Amino acid sequence: MIAALPMYDRPEMSGATDAFWGYIRDALHHMGLTAPAALTRGPDPWAIWQDPSLVLAQTCGLPFRARLHDKVALVATPDYGLPGCPPGYYNSVIIARPGPLPRRPRLAINDPLSQSGWAALAAWLTSQEMAHGPVTVTGAHAASARAVADGLADLAAIDAQTWRLLLRHAGANPAFEIARTPPTPGLPLITSLAHTPEVIAKAVAQACAALDPATRAALDLQGIVQIDKAAYLALPLPPDP
Repeated sequence: MIAALPMYDRPEMSGATDAFWGYIRDALHHMGLTAPAALTRGPDPWAIWQDPSLVLAQTCGLPFRARLHDKVALVATPDYGLPGCPPGYYNSVIIARPGPLPRRPRLAINDPLSQSGWAALAAWLTSQEMAHGPVTVTGAHAASARAVADGLADLAAIDAQTWRLLLRHAGANPAFEIARTPPTPGLPLITSLAHTPEVIAKAVAQACAALDPATRAALDLQGIVQIDKAAYLALPLPPDP
């Protein structure tokens, strides 16, 4: 049995993330369900997301609609209270160094299967009628932000909640923000098909309600929202970068 909450689990927040899981685990136990004592960290997220013993994990909207939607059950979507976004939705912050962009900007993307790091950026480039130059896959939003700051890339799109955390914990430069993309459904919580998602969602909702103020503030977690699976699947798949 396995659980993981990797998407916003910065080192500065690991204690808060562990505490949140503790609330969820205890709620599941009170329902008579078993759950792992601790979160799993480190392995390939795809192995976690597709583990048949998965109790709960958070994934990204693009992996969910591209590869996971028929292999896992959608539980709920956390709401981080992001500005300009409906509950449970998020968007991307487009960042660049001050000054005019090159005609074909070099891109830094965290992953080709990232909604916030690539799909939203591809849609934004299309809306701006802008072609792009070489693409560097950095492996993480923080690394994409560093690539822009260090002049190794001209443009990147950062998950808005990650950008908030980078401003808070990593000294990201707020002046680099040049635009925000339209909101899309946020990073969903999933469980294996062996579990009942409604029961897992009830435990997560109870855990959110029980959060102490310090943990809630650290996670920016407002609660969970039920967003229909169709809302995720309705978004187009981006081109190959």
